[in-house]
Amino acid sequence: MQYKKNLIDHLILELEQAYQAALTEAKRAYSTSTDKANVAENKYDTLALEAAYLAEGQAKRAAQCLADLKAIRTLEARDYSPVDAIAVGALIILEDEHEKSLSLFLAPVAGGLKFVVEERAIMVITPSSPLGRHLLGKFVDDEFEFTVGSRKKNYLISDIV
Repeated sequence: MQYKKNLIDHLILELEQAYQAALTEAKRAYSTSTDKANVAENKYDTLALEAAYLAEGQAKRAAQCLADLKAIRTLEARDYSPVDAIAVGALIILEDEHEKSLSLFLAPVAGGLKFVVEERAIMVITPSSPLGRHLLGKFVDDEFEFTVGSRKKNYLISDIV
């Protein structure tokens, strides 16, 4: 249970940093778009307009980061046993055909985020991702084939934490 709590705490820290960075960039872009030095000198001078579009995009990014952060803060640090089916909140350990291990955390948001917790590399996947959809409901010792691009890989679910 403590490892899962540490994992979620680390994920919260990563998302807080992403939120702060997005907020800083949104403020910077807004400042640029409203700066008097960027007033258009002719109809072809679009710097302020471009900065306004950038500010809007950065504000949306910050809002998404905040929503992700709220979703992860409500995630329960539940431990799974080998008889439990994979669900949101599970840490899944896969082994490929070369016995290479892959640790995936199935979270409601923040898919694609990678980080290290206690010397274990973790990649976050979501239920809406192709691999997340494929793993939902599976159990320890289930084997499956998954296609990434044009390559097929075979995996064994070796553990669920």
